[in-house]
Amino acid sequence: MADEKIYLTEEGYKEKEDRLNELRNVFRPAVVERIKFAKEQGDLSENAEYSAAREEQAKIEGESAELEETLKRAEIIQKGEKGKVSMGSVVKIYDMEMEEECEYMLVGTTEASIKDGKISNESILGKALLGAKKGDILTIPAPNGAYQVKVLEIVAE
Repeated sequence: MADEKIYLTEEGYKEKEDRLNELRNVFRPAVVERIKFAKEQGDLSENAEYSAAREEQAKIEGESAELEETLKRAEIIQKGEKGKVSMGSVVKIYDMEMEEECEYMLVGTTEASIKDGKISNESILGKALLGAKKGDILTIPAPNGAYQVKVLEIVAE
């Protein structure tokens, strides 16, 4: 698991890189100053400011370590074969049961966000869409019974 690749779009990689830089260069120095100031106040055993600053420092360090690991294991999603759904593709589908069109971008699990229209390549729908072509009708297994979707268009490849 520790060496497992993490798939990111270029945009996702940049966002994580920017966040790591912000943690290192803005938040970390600010919390170090807060700790220093709190230490100067004397008795640390009952110093709420010191405790809060140390807790914030731990969160910053934890998030930084997680981002470093993600970026170390990241693989930027490359364009797949033209005409087929691949990682990074934006695909428009028609849910035949719900009778509605949906548009999704296929991304790695760390970037997946249904509210942003990004689904994981490891999700049931994501796995089914990988390799699909325009016009394909796919049967998607689901807990409440399988449903079908039709690939209407590969908007961006």
